[in-house]
Amino acid sequence: MPRSLRLMLSLAVGLAILLVSSPAQAASMVRAIRYDASRAAEFVSAVDRAAQVWNSSVSNVRLVRGTPADFVVYADNGWPRALPTGLGRGTIWMGRQATGQGYDPLRIAAHEMGHILGLPDRRTGRCSDLMSGSSAPVSCTNANPSSAERAEVDRNFAGATPRIEFGRLHVDR
Repeated sequence: MPRSLRLMLSLAVGLAILLVSSPAQAASMVRAIRYDASRAAEFVSAVDRAAQVWNSSVSNVRLVRGTPADFVVYADNGWPRALPTGLGRGTIWMGRQATGQGYDPLRIAAHEMGHILGLPDRRTGRCSDLMSGSSAPVSCTNANPSSAERAEVDRNFAGATPRIEFGRLHVDR
């Protein structure tokens, strides 16, 4: 086979592969968000487990430990809070005041990550709603987002406008 014909065939096959695979690749785009829990003191394992909860719950985003970080988690003596500065970016404080009152650290970490992922507080009082936060009983240890919360995060990372106010401190009190 002449060299020019082989070159044309190679180009045609390459173009066909690109045309066929691009839509599938675009549909499977997952945004990686790096977090730094190195300053979360005794809450590091709760933060890592909360990231695993979100990773097993949503399909458009993956939380991974790493630097430079998109969001940083600190431990302090105040109440838990988050300052989302943009979708997937911000700061979380794992306040010891709530754990001192008996609130579950894993639920707190998952809730505060929910803010970073674009979810606002929803004070429903239901343990099944992760974003109900401290309006649910202290005995609530559910750290899993509801189906509606999971769907909202997936929509946020698929291009929807998040309902949370960025640049505002979210304190669940």
